[in-house]
Amino acid sequence: MAALAARTTRIRIGSAALLAPFYQSIRLAEEIATLDNLSSGRIDAGFAKGGFAYDIDLFEKSPQDLRQEMFDSVDKIGDTLYSNPILEPKPLQKKIPFYIATFSTNETIEYAAKHGYGLMFSQGATLQECIDAQELYRQIAGAYPEVVLMRVFYMDEEYQSAYQNALPATDHFIKSMRAVKSKEKLPRFHEENYNALRDQRFKFFDGKNFLDNAVLGNREECQEQIEKINREIKNLHLVLKVASSDAMQTRKMLKRFSQEIQPNLK
Repeated sequence: MAALAARTTRIRIGSAALLAPFYQSIRLAEEIATLDNLSSGRIDAGFAKGGFAYDIDLFEKSPQDLRQEMFDSVDKIGDTLYSNPILEPKPLQKKIPFYIATFSTNETIEYAAKHGYGLMFSQGATLQECIDAQELYRQIAGAYPEVVLMRVFYMDEEYQSAYQNALPATDHFIKSMRAVKSKEKLPRFHEENYNALRDQRFKFFDGKNFLDNAVLGNREECQEQIEKINREIKNLHLVLKVASSDAMQTRKMLKRFSQEIQPNLK
């Protein structure tokens, strides 16, 4: 993020996401404030609870405690940024936007709504899950949240070829994410709680689900899919994750998006 801040002047720079339970909260607050200064006030801070087996083992965490630890850590970071007189440097923004990652869990949505934080959904979240989450948030907060939504993206001459070309990189990503969830010997191991966490992750990291909700196809199809998402989700910040393992192909795809699709979006 510091490197991006040095090489850009206008785009906002965000984390998706900082695994809050695995950081020292005050130190992380200092780093966020420093980044805000380096970027001239362009930082968004996204937080998640994590839950990968190796992290849980090495940091001696308990899976069932991670969500509450995330809430506590984000609370402490927010207090430190704006209420701690000895914090240096001070953030430039009056309020750095916070986003909370969620699997559409009511407890997390309620926490974000009560604090006015945005919601962050990864590429496995269905459009309906996002709609339901923003409605629950509105019922609590009286306003719709800012939403960061990730989507697998691949643009080709037709939908079927885009799907097939997006499949290898997506499949590799899914297998990698499942691999880091496979370790089951944990400190303070609680089988029922851990299995519930693992099953939640396995359901979420589903390759078919990723591609069924992806932005795929030719220019017209990709634009239509993006416009549909934009109609349904308020205050949308769409993050496109190109399904390619080749850096030049990724650059080409993003260039095509910026030249052929973005200018036509309403």
